Amino acid sequence: MLRGAFSIAIWLSFLALVLVGPVHAQMFETKASRAFMIEAETGTVLFSKNPDEPFPPASLAKLMTVEVVFNALKSGRLSPDETFYVSENAWRTGGAVSGTSTMFAEVKSSVPLEALVQGVIVQSANDGCIVIAEGMAGSEENFARLMTERARTLGLDTSTFVNSTGLPAAGQAVTAREMTQLALHIWREYPRYYGYFAQPDFEWNGIRQRNRNPLLPMDIGADGLKTGFTEESGYAIVASVERDGRRLFATLGGMESETERAEEARKMLDWGMRAFEKREVFAEGDIVGEASVYGGARGTVRLRAKGALSILVPTTEPERMSARIVYQGPIKAPVQEGEEVARLQIWFDETLSQETPLYTAESIDRGKLHERALDAVAELLVGWMR
Repeated sequence: MLRGAFSIAIWLSFLALVLVGPVHAQMFETKASRAFMIEAETGTVLFSKNPDEPFPPASLAKLMTVEVVFNALKSGRLSPDETFYVSENAWRTGGAVSGTSTMFAEVKSSVPLEALVQGVIVQSANDGCIVIAEGMAGSEENFARLMTERARTLGLDTSTFVNSTGLPAAGQAVTAREMTQLALHIWREYPRYYGYFAQPDFEWNGIRQRNRNPLLPMDIGADGLKTGFTEESGYAIVASVERDGRRLFATLGGMESETERAEEARKMLDWGMRAFEKREVFAEGDIVGEASVYGGARGTVRLRAKGALSILVPTTEPERMSARIVYQGPIKAPVQEGEEVARLQIWFDETLSQETPLYTAESIDRGKLHERALDAVAELLVGWMR
């Protein structure tokens, strides 16, 4: 326990949650060296393996490229029918002569933004990325700075971008957790454009290319997002699946072949769909627990979430989950109803599966002088014990 912070464990008997238990092996095993999977509605973390280990993104970086574009489209700063000029730099670095993935845009031609976005998403077009970067920011270097700044705005504190394509570059890195969070954000914020990720093919300049996502033709509900590969970090994928009203997002990296990437991603997503069931932990308005109050007319204040709270629970071994309320305290009186003062953390073994803000369900006035004096003595004694 951190000094100055209190943790209160709560017993959720109807979910068979326990406070302390033996350390178990992961319920799921994968050949991926890093992986992270969440359920979209509740935000429950279903699987986590080295989720914060930085790695070169390869074409996964293109997700941030299109996020910057989607944000500009949504705000009205750009329109889909605007045309962008194909410079010689874009053609040589990412076009037909580059030997990399390309949409074969002709040098010195102009391409509508909507076509560029489809080229980037469906064909993983490096020339499309560079054309967008130069058209929006004047240079790819400037655009990469926009990508990193945008990542920080979205709460992605590690992912750093040096170019718009994901081509190898010193200092460029992402994490499995943050790529999964980015995918969830894109799905939530840009439903108008999300369908591009499931587009089976795209033709430009008379050349038709199929979508590189191996999960799309598998009939498992896959509808995104992006694959990547570098010699240094192996094969990677950011994937999404929607089936029977449940949507999952996952990132896997560090696999040894395209075949292994497709198999491991499908296996993980199928397991995520079948191995968990949704349960309502608290109904709207339910009291979740209490927090200690210092100097108040009462020594505790009741806590609740904003609304109903649901999580995904393993269909086997639910006892591997635990829950606790965490806050900085005791909370100093007076306390107003509706203040955010704590967080409910639900853990699956050693993985933080879900975290929800908690708010005071009542107001607590300042206590009388003798009550505040007793609290001061109690806090002094607790302080010595921390």
